[in-house]
Amino acid sequence: MQRKIQLLWPVLLLLSSCGTEPAKQASGGAPSMTASTTAPDASMKPAAFKYPETRRVDHVDTYHGTSIADPYRWLEDADSADTRNWIQAQNALAQPYLESIPARERIKQRMTQLWNYERYDIPVKRGNRYFYLRNDGLQNQSVLYMTERLNAEPRVLLDPNQLSKDATVALSEFVPSPDGRLVAYSLSDGGTDWRTWHFRDVATGKDLPDVLRFIKFVPIAWTGDSKAVYYARFPLTADGKGDDTKQREVYWHKLGADVARDQLIFKVTDHPTRNPYVQISDGGKYAIFWLYDGSQSTGIYYRKIARDGTPSGETVRLIDSFDANYQFIAEIDDVFYIRSNKDAPNAQVVAMPIGTAKKDSRVVVPESKFSADEVSIVGRRVIVQYLQDAHSLARVFDLDGKVQYDVKLPGLGTALGFDGGVQDTETFFGYSDFLTPMTISRLDLTSGATEIFRAPKLAADASQFVVKQVFYKSKDGTQVPMFIAHKKGLALNGQNFVQLYGYGGFNIAQQPSFSVPVLVWLEMGGVYAVANLRGGSEYGEAWHEAGTKLHKQNVFDDFIAAAQYLVDEKYTAPAKIAIRGRSNGGLLVGAVLTQRPDLFGAALPAVGVLDMLRYQTPSSNARQWSSDYGLSENEAEFRAQLAYSPLHNVHKVCYPPTLVTTADRDDRVVPWHSYKFAATLQAAQTCPNPVMLRVETRAGHGAGKPVWMQIEDYADQWAFLVKSLHMEPEGLLSQANAG
Repeated sequence: MQRKIQLLWPVLLLLSSCGTEPAKQASGGAPSMTASTTAPDASMKPAAFKYPETRRVDHVDTYHGTSIADPYRWLEDADSADTRNWIQAQNALAQPYLESIPARERIKQRMTQLWNYERYDIPVKRGNRYFYLRNDGLQNQSVLYMTERLNAEPRVLLDPNQLSKDATVALSEFVPSPDGRLVAYSLSDGGTDWRTWHFRDVATGKDLPDVLRFIKFVPIAWTGDSKAVYYARFPLTADGKGDDTKQREVYWHKLGADVARDQLIFKVTDHPTRNPYVQISDGGKYAIFWLYDGSQSTGIYYRKIARDGTPSGETVRLIDSFDANYQFIAEIDDVFYIRSNKDAPNAQVVAMPIGTAKKDSRVVVPESKFSADEVSIVGRRVIVQYLQDAHSLARVFDLDGKVQYDVKLPGLGTALGFDGGVQDTETFFGYSDFLTPMTISRLDLTSGATEIFRAPKLAADASQFVVKQVFYKSKDGTQVPMFIAHKKGLALNGQNFVQLYGYGGFNIAQQPSFSVPVLVWLEMGGVYAVANLRGGSEYGEAWHEAGTKLHKQNVFDDFIAAAQYLVDEKYTAPAKIAIRGRSNGGLLVGAVLTQRPDLFGAALPAVGVLDMLRYQTPSSNARQWSSDYGLSENEAEFRAQLAYSPLHNVHKVCYPPTLVTTADRDDRVVPWHSYKFAATLQAAQTCPNPVMLRVETRAGHGAGKPVWMQIEDYADQWAFLVKSLHMEPEGLLSQANAG
């Protein structure tokens, strides 16, 4: 099970990654950007951008005696003709503007070149078969392969590129059955978070007739005999669609049976907002229901499973205090292993025998000075993935908590994976950092030896770049880490172009990871910085809590202080700093843009949460973000939200050039956040700096976006920065273009 409920679900947490001379290589030169000697056109007036007319309405809401105008409320109706026409008008302004920037095509070509490298995801072993995703380079969607030996030629099991002409039908998740004979897989159409689950026979490559619908954010769980699944779906509306404003319910489906007759196994009846997720213990003995009501309010229930896979007996509430974050890891000999941060902000691993009093529980792996971010049990060994100043440390223990060894990692980067069964003797993990694409390795659990399974090869010279970690002081004196990547020999003269990225929320750490667009930015001579803001999990629950609810302003102060550090240390100047963030990071960019418009040269808020007073209204998933944001229904939290909500803090001042990006099918952070914010900014802008809105069609929050669409998106954003920061292209990709 995925341990964290994320705004950025699951694949695209998004791209991160670092120059004086461009590299010379067979694949072509890199783009190089230097300061322009050409001043901005002083004759340009705000009227030079004729923004689409945005109708204002007299809509006012009252919160705790305070009246709040919402003149663009009508834009929340995504299906109305008025909203669709307005979106078309915004794209008709933004797209020609972006496409007219001379550097855009050359940036796009370089991104296409660098994206064209073979890459793999972490293998999953079930029975005697291995399953993994592979992309040959420019395939829009990665292909699912199967092999019975790691060194054998794999066989294509599912190619999602064949499912739609524009490649916007994506393979979202796949879960092989315990015996490896079947694979359950889900599809997303046009970027939506709604999933349709299918079942494929591995031997024949053909699908079974069974189809499961009305599912979001949760995988299915196989019974031990590989003949049935447990799954959590939303209840139905009167017209037969999934109602994601309600809580999910858990069902049991036997393959070959009528889905309409699936048995309801579990639903929450005593609380209005807790949502269940379902797991099956290794061996299929128990169904575990993980109840989520915010990142610090979870519970664990379970129910026995009979030999035929059907549920047996009553549901047992193992942990129902909802006073911390508890995650089920594994069951061994009727002992549940739990990751818990109850009285342990950096988390610990607890063994809890079922059917006995909680006093019989014991701590297996005690809390460390490092945050235990992820935990798995494979081969009867506990694998803990720690965060050490925002980079990975993987340590292996036995079931008594004795340290066995540390997994050898190639650098200060990010490790992912370490999944498998209780009886397995091997597991796989991926490693990446700002300069290293995801390398997949196999770990022999007995010896601790690792060997590379697949290592990508890039058509770029990463040795010309350097990555460093610095620590700076935030407004209240808190020490905050930040990664900075750039070309070797960078002159600290205050003249470099910087892209500053952040997130700061939902207990999600921003660790080093590889990104083709970021590598292109580094080749352009840009500096790339990632600030590890409060609100994440970098230093455990204390670090997370310090960036939530009434403390949310700490996140924005941390980001502002990161920009000021880069100025003070002569990396750059305010006019040369671009800020970027997605989802909760879009909120971050929107908030600091409205608080300190003087500190930045450009802003890229993407799929952002920007109306903090109404973010919770679209879905039950959105409402559960209240663990970080609070709710406007609570007066103290309303006052805190109103103080930073980007939509409600726009004033008539000169804002830096801003490109707001979203997608019309985003059903996680609904696009009206971006619509209303862009309209408000456009109406308030007092200088010639552009405020553009780019709305993708047939796309959602980010996961499953085809490669061609990702390249177009980042080419637009990087070109916008070239023009907005007044970067001057010098011989962009002349060799590559000639080739």
